Amino acid sequence: MEKKILLTDCPDAKGLIAKITNICYKHQLNITKNDEFVDRERGRFFMRTALEGNFNDETLLEDLDMALPQGAERRLVPSGKKRLVLLVTREPHCLGDILMKCFAGALDVEIAAVIGNHPDLGPLVEKFEIPFYHLPAEELEREQHEEQVMTLVDQFAPDYLVLAKYMRVLTPAFVAHYRGRIINIHHSFLPAFIGARPYQQAYERGVKIIGATAHFVTDDLDEGPIIEQAVISVDHGYSAEGMAAAGRDVEKSVLSRALQLVLQERVFIHGNKTVVFK
Repeated sequence: MEKKILLTDCPDAKGLIAKITNICYKHQLNITKNDEFVDRERGRFFMRTALEGNFNDETLLEDLDMALPQGAERRLVPSGKKRLVLLVTREPHCLGDILMKCFAGALDVEIAAVIGNHPDLGPLVEKFEIPFYHLPAEELEREQHEEQVMTLVDQFAPDYLVLAKYMRVLTPAFVAHYRGRIINIHHSFLPAFIGARPYQQAYERGVKIIGATAHFVTDDLDEGPIIEQAVISVDHGYSAEGMAAAGRDVEKSVLSRALQLVLQERVFIHGNKTVVFK
């Protein structure tokens, strides 16, 4: 018996839940979990349906196309393990957390490769018997370096590309090549303190909370659709370095939770926002 997830994103209309579930019943599929949401301002309907049974994908999708409103988007995806490639620079905390969770089975994912623009994290990655590739960027134009990265990434055909503290701004061409498939962790509670040195910015502003944001990458720096966020309290006793140290724990936990949601097909990109079924 197979397990798959049906993702429906369409203009809102009466009776959509009944139409979709009746089609699933017609195909003798068992619904194990169903979540739905209506964005009433934009008149958009979202539904995540976990299914099990014997699938005929083509006829199921054809029946859905006949029943759903014009402009509907629907996907039927396997509920199994996804494939990732991670991009890193020098900071180990997010990478190490993902590696440990993958090793322990807490993240149901295959890490196909880790690519770094510095060699520092190679020994850590190799302890987990995962390929590490160092692609230095110092003597190359940004576009040349990204071409090398894309050529290598595409060899592994990942479902998603994760920027685990990859401290480089990506070009529009790179982002377009992996549209909707690049996940970044930003060391700030966006939209505050965008760009470089956010903890220094937060310290100078005298904030009482700091946080982290996991989001999809778009052409707008640190402004892509947000998947997950969290904050912790700080006070006047924290230095900028102390804030950064506390923030690292938030960063790795937020990135891990965001990956869980994306890998389980619980996230719909909706313009520059997301609909997340937890």
